[in-house]
Amino acid sequence: MTDIEHSAALAERLARAYSGAVHDVLRAMGHDAIVLPAAIKPLEPAHRLAGPVWTVSGHIDRSQSRDATLRGWCTLLAKAPRGHVVVCQPHNHEIALMGELSAQTLAARGVLGYVVDGGTRDTELLLRQGFPVWCRFATPADIVGRWIPDAYGEPVDIGGVTVHTGDWLVADRDGVVIVPAAVVDEVATRTEEVLATESEMRRALVAGMDPVAAYDRYGKF
Repeated sequence: MTDIEHSAALAERLARAYSGAVHDVLRAMGHDAIVLPAAIKPLEPAHRLAGPVWTVSGHIDRSQSRDATLRGWCTLLAKAPRGHVVVCQPHNHEIALMGELSAQTLAARGVLGYVVDGGTRDTELLLRQGFPVWCRFATPADIVGRWIPDAYGEPVDIGGVTVHTGDWLVADRDGVVIVPAAVVDEVATRTEEVLATESEMRRALVAGMDPVAAYDRYGKF
């Protein structure tokens, strides 16, 4: 199996999981500071997203021209790698860092989704398009003459969670969990085991098993 095939298969496995199960597995393995701030939510609550991360950061700079900011933004879109989730730290809560045309461009280039510690716009159009986006808020204000990217593929901090390019991400309506690259295969396997145990335990509880007895048997709840 090639690296691309392995990555795609791993993304499918993790996408079948849910963020809570992945979180619990990581905690049991000794990892903490793995959940992005609760204010970062999916535009479409039904969306689920899993894949390797590619990071970008930027900052407000109102001295930049319209041309410079738009070229910077187009460069960001062009650099985003196929088969990855873009995670953006824009260092502001003033403007939108994703819109309908940009999302359409990323989707056409094979990018899996977009997570931003900030704002988006064109919400209705994004929802119709179906490209997975997680964000803090919506605003009509855009990047033109206001914001420029300053780093690609470098670690970013989001709410005390350090996110590296190459880490993995699992996101759903409960939130966004970051999985360190070094343990992602183990996490996927352990999460599948947890899901199987939960299914068995669920059947036992529905059949009337005492919850304490269920905990003693299955070691979780």
